[in-house]
Amino acid sequence: MKITTKKIALTAVLLALAIASQFFKNMSVYVTGSIINLILIMAVLFVGVGCASIIAIVTPVTAFLITGSPIMAAMPLVIPAVMIGNEVLVLVVGLLKKMPLSVKMVLASVVKAAVMGLLISLIIIPTFGPGTNLPEKALAAAKLTFSLTQLITALIGGVLACIIFPLVKKGVNTL
Repeated sequence: MKITTKKIALTAVLLALAIASQFFKNMSVYVTGSIINLILIMAVLFVGVGCASIIAIVTPVTAFLITGSPIMAAMPLVIPAVMIGNEVLVLVVGLLKKMPLSVKMVLASVVKAAVMGLLISLIIIPTFGPGTNLPEKALAAAKLTFSLTQLITALIGGVLACIIFPLVKKGVNTL
């Protein structure tokens, strides 16, 4: 994979947009999560899996630094698990080159949610959650956030990508 100046610049712009969107997390996880997933998908489509992986790995760290999630603070293993979930989305979209964009989005969303649900909701929270000072309601909400909510935000991001990608592709290709 050849990394060009154009790819570096597009990656930087997409990462900046992702980080900026995280400042709106208190508005709704459905807004921020959907935007992050949209950006991850657009990054794969425009700059490839390698550059998209950088965004997939950096955004959970910046999300924690910006919002200070009590779940991530109490169970730091959640951060690499989110990185893995993001990376799964990136890899599935990147590997399914021949499939229609809409099919890729659904498959990538389902696989991401399944991986994150397994890692976070079924392993990390049940194993490490009871030892924290977090209330049981917060742990239950976290299980939902890192499984079903991830599916919903990935699907929304995928739908947005199906709408936006064809429009933006024309402009980016002229750069």
